[in-house]
Amino acid sequence: MYRGREGQWAFLLHRLSGLAILLYLLLHVFSIGSFIFGERFYMAIHTTYDLWPFRIGLVFVTAGVVYHAFNGLRIIVMDFTGAGVAYQRQMWYAVLLISAASFVYALLTLWPRMVGGY
Repeated sequence: MYRGREGQWAFLLHRLSGLAILLYLLLHVFSIGSFIFGERFYMAIHTTYDLWPFRIGLVFVTAGVVYHAFNGLRIIVMDFTGAGVAYQRQMWYAVLLISAASFVYALLTLWPRMVGGY
């Protein structure tokens, strides 16, 4: 039975982070575009965005963007250099480390907003 290695997990997380970024982009475009329906509607949407799931989601989106960006660079290095494939596992762990560090930084930075709102 194939249990999956780093390459498979990198592929899966890259796809999932890309979908999460797309969802965030669509929500962002919707919320900005909602202003054409009036200020009350716009403010109602932004009041909804102040709920705790959206605050926590902001931290995960930050980590997802960083993961997607650095994993994309890892893929470029693997595609355009012959030596990149030999170090793909180590590079993926470096991408995970950078992503985890950005998650912790975003969590610490956004903690007052997550706990107390705006």
